[in-house]
Amino acid sequence: MPVKITVQPHTLYKVRAKKHLGQHFLKDETIASGIAGSLSPESVNVLEVGPGTGVLTKYLLQRNNEKLVAVEVDRESCAYLHEHYPQLGTNLIEADFLKMDLRSLFTRPFAIIGNFPYNISSQIFFKVLENRDLVTEVVGMIQREVAVRIAASPGKKDFGILSVLLQAWYDIEYLFTVDEHVFSPPPRVKSAVIRLTRNTVTKLGCDEKLFLQVVKTAFNQRRKTLHNALKPLADYNGDFAGKRAEQLSVAQFITLTLEINKLISKVAD
Repeated sequence: MPVKITVQPHTLYKVRAKKHLGQHFLKDETIASGIAGSLSPESVNVLEVGPGTGVLTKYLLQRNNEKLVAVEVDRESCAYLHEHYPQLGTNLIEADFLKMDLRSLFTRPFAIIGNFPYNISSQIFFKVLENRDLVTEVVGMIQREVAVRIAASPGKKDFGILSVLLQAWYDIEYLFTVDEHVFSPPPRVKSAVIRLTRNTVTKLGCDEKLFLQVVKTAFNQRRKTLHNALKPLADYNGDFAGKRAEQLSVAQFITLTLEINKLISKVAD
């Protein structure tokens, strides 16, 4: 069961939160320490996304890192961080994380951590998937609803596209829930911290581009059976035809992709 942790309010830092950037600054030291402490000791190369006022950065700097890089798009936050955490030096980068080439930052496996803006959290995880051969671990605070969805099991109503795609490559843990009042400004919803740990899968055993297409197509009309939902791809009448997308496990989606691939190839011939 998710754990709800006790909060200890902390004095706010003097940086304006920008609504268009989805900024909600964490002001609780206990939670910040807990998030940083959720990274495994083996993660010595770390990328922090959106450090904001540095409440999490402070604890990351105390770790035994080989390399810590912080990426922040907000100029005001960068100025504050340069002043208060000069030890970051050139490893504090003012840039849009979603537009960055992560392979230019790290040549060795690394972890990603952060208080992710709600409005781009899903995009952050898709970027993680694009770099899954290098990203060994992710610890992120996100909207609770999204965290529940990512960690959901097959058969649950929350099980969706991100659940399948991330669980294909990562083990997911829902760590704890965070209340609204520990942020400034407080969001209208609760947050949660989750941890993704890279599993041992190197190949799915199917066409991975088609796998992505099958998963997205299946969930785009999730109330329909797979026979009907997958019609844009093929006339599927296999073992899963009468099921809905949320009923299939990752392994079953791989099997489904292999079957769809055969149908597509047959039509092409």
